Amino acid sequence: MTVPRAGPPVDLHRLAERLGRIEALDRPAKLLAELVKAIAPPTSLPKDLLSGTWLGHPLHPLLTDIPIGSFTSATVLDLIGGPAGERAADRLVHLGLLSSVATAAAGAADWSDTDREEQRVGVVHAAANVAGVALYGLSALARRRGRRRAATTYGLAGMAVMTVGGYLGGFLGYGRGVGVNKTFSERPPTAWTPVLDDAELPTGEPHRVDVGGATVLLYRRGQDILAIGSRCSHAGGPLEEGDVDTEGRTVTCPWHRSVFDLTTGEVVHGPASVPQPAYDTRVQGGRVEVRARV
Repeated sequence: MTVPRAGPPVDLHRLAERLGRIEALDRPAKLLAELVKAIAPPTSLPKDLLSGTWLGHPLHPLLTDIPIGSFTSATVLDLIGGPAGERAADRLVHLGLLSSVATAAAGAADWSDTDREEQRVGVVHAAANVAGVALYGLSALARRRGRRRAATTYGLAGMAVMTVGGYLGGFLGYGRGVGVNKTFSERPPTAWTPVLDDAELPTGEPHRVDVGGATVLLYRRGQDILAIGSRCSHAGGPLEEGDVDTEGRTVTCPWHRSVFDLTTGEVVHGPASVPQPAYDTRVQGGRVEVRARV
């Protein structure tokens, strides 16, 4: 007896994975990433704004709702709105075009910090979206000239192309975890837990300890022992290998240069947007103990 195959006839996930193995995409990805980093370098205000450091999660997914919603609504009105819906459809296309600029900028800022396979898929994702926006741009020109049928056709084509881009964006976010808080799955101890002898923790040197289901960065600053999660929330970088500033107040991730406050775990500079878990510390019987800060 033949068991019916579960799932779609075309495995889109596998197709997206194959894009990540196309080495020919490395050159355009590298050039584009260098351009993005030149415009919005690490620890700069543009980088923090585009990464969503101020927002508490990446900005790009929030912004995508505007062009997607505008273009989709315009296409629906083109198809079933009749003459009464033409003016609204035109304005929605214009809104989608304008909002695409900020959306693309935020997406590029996030993408520039991804690894090689994600960058390859991201190039195709960006190309599809640029093509889709260009088709809606042609739709806008056709509207100005009163060519409603051409405007609708360009819009439908733009929607089809952007659907491909949207799928690849979903693959990057949900399939590859781009932009996902890398500390979410950790389970910090809520009760005081000994982690090492007090004498083993030198002054002014980051030190990592494993505590149950979490990793913790310890740092002795004078009489204080500071503790935050050691796995960078942005991409999982090892903060214990990062640079601590001369005053012992912040640590910089060695991977993508996110900066965190060693006392509170708060993000000082992106691309990270989610704070590090923070811990209370104490010394009992010559042992350093930690617990998750509530």
